[in-house]
Amino acid sequence: MSLIRFRIRRFVAAYFWQNAIFFFLAKWLLLSALIGFFVGSASACFLVSLDWATRFREEHRWIIGLLPLGGLLVGCMYHYWGKDVEAGNNLLLENIHRPSKAIPLKMAPFVLIGTIATHFFGGSAGREGTALQMGGSIADQFTDLLGLRPRDRKLILIAGLAAGFGSVFGTPLAGAVFGLEVFLIGRLQYNGLFPAFASSVFADLTTRAWHVGHTHYHIPFIPELSIMNVLWAIVAGIAFGVASVVFSSLTHSISYAFKKRIAYPPFRPMIGGGMVAAAVLAIGTTKYIGLGVPTIVEAFSLQLPPYDFALKILFTSLTLGAAFKGGEVTPLFFIGATLGNALSLFIPLPIGLLAGMGFVAVFAGAANTPLACTLMAVELFGAECGVYVVIACIIAYYLSGHRGIYGSQIIGTSKHMVYGQDEGKKLTDLRANPKKIIHERH
Repeated sequence: MSLIRFRIRRFVAAYFWQNAIFFFLAKWLLLSALIGFFVGSASACFLVSLDWATRFREEHRWIIGLLPLGGLLVGCMYHYWGKDVEAGNNLLLENIHRPSKAIPLKMAPFVLIGTIATHFFGGSAGREGTALQMGGSIADQFTDLLGLRPRDRKLILIAGLAAGFGSVFGTPLAGAVFGLEVFLIGRLQYNGLFPAFASSVFADLTTRAWHVGHTHYHIPFIPELSIMNVLWAIVAGIAFGVASVVFSSLTHSISYAFKKRIAYPPFRPMIGGGMVAAAVLAIGTTKYIGLGVPTIVEAFSLQLPPYDFALKILFTSLTLGAAFKGGEVTPLFFIGATLGNALSLFIPLPIGLLAGMGFVAVFAGAANTPLACTLMAVELFGAECGVYVVIACIIAYYLSGHRGIYGSQIIGTSKHMVYGQDEGKKLTDLRANPKKIIHERH
C-alpha cells in the first residue's frame, strides 16, 4: 500500500512539474511574440528613419554646420522633459540588477528623436543604444499591463534588450546572447535563455516582414588554420583589445570633462557639436561621421588609409562624450574593421579576414560580450571564420580588463583572480576611485 502511495505521489509531482515547464514555455512564447512584434516594428521604423536622415545629410552637407543647434535642442529635450530616462542603456542594466519602477515608455521616442537628430546634423554615433532603449522600454510596459510578477520583470528586460539588438542588426542569435551576457560580466543568466532567444527571433522576423534590410558583409578568403596564423590572430586580438580600451576610456574622459567644465547640460552637446562640425569642415569629408557603413564595407576588400580607425575613435568619443544620443556599436564596427584593414599592412592574414575579426573583436572588448560577438561574426560572415574570430574576441575581452562602454555592468566573475575583489562591483565604481581599488588589490 505504501508503495502505491509513493508511486501516486511521484506521478502527481512529475505531472505538475512537467505542466509548470509547459506553462513557462507557453507564457514566454506569447510574451516573446508580443515583444518581438512591437520591438521589431520599432526597429524597422528606426532603420528607415535613420536611412532617410543619412541620405538627407549627405545630399545637403551644409546642415552639418547646424550640429551645435541640433545638440542644443536634444540637450534641452532631455534636460527639461527626459531626466528620468537620460541614463539610457545604463538605466536598463540597473533595473535588471535591482528592479525598481517601470521604465517610462517615453524613453523610446526620446532616444529615437535624439539619435535621428544626431545623424541628421552630422554627429558620429551608432544605433544599438537606440535599439536597446526602445526594446527595453517597450518590453517593460507589459510588466504592469499584464500584471506580471516582479521576478518576471528581469526576464522582460532581458527579452527587450535581445529583441532590440537582434532586430536592428539582423543577428537574432547574437541578439539573444547579448541580452543574456551584457549586464553581468563573466556570467550568463540561463533562466532568461528562452525569452531572450524567442524575443530576438520574433523581432528579427518582424523587421524583415516590414521589408527592412540589413547590410551584407563578405570575407572573400579564409586561410587554413596553422600555428603561425593562430599566432598572428593573437597579435591582432591584442591590437583590437587596446583599441577597445582607448575608445571606452576616451569617451568616458571626454564625458567627465564636459560635465566638470560645463554646468548647464544642454550646452554640452551644443559645444561638442560645434567641435565636431568644425573638424568635419576642416578635413573636408563626412567619412568619419554617421554610421560609416560604406567605409566598413570597403574595409573588407580595399586598402584604406591606416589612420581611419583613429579618426573614427576621436569623432565618436567626442560626439558621445558630449551627450549626443546614439550607440557605440556601429562606430566600434568601423573602428575594428578599419584597424584590421590597417593591420593587414603588417600581419600576413587576408585583409577581409582581419577586417571581420576587428569588426567584432573591438566590440567584444568594449562591451565585454565575447560570446555574442562570436555569434554575430558567424551570422554575418559565415562559420568558416569562427576560430579566428574566437581568438580575436577572447583576447580583446581579456585585455580590456574591467573597463567598458556600459558603466552599470556588474562584474559577476572577474577576468583574472588578481582582480577577484572587483566582483560584485559596477564598472562606474571602479572608474570613480581607481586608487582605492588598486590599494585593495594589494
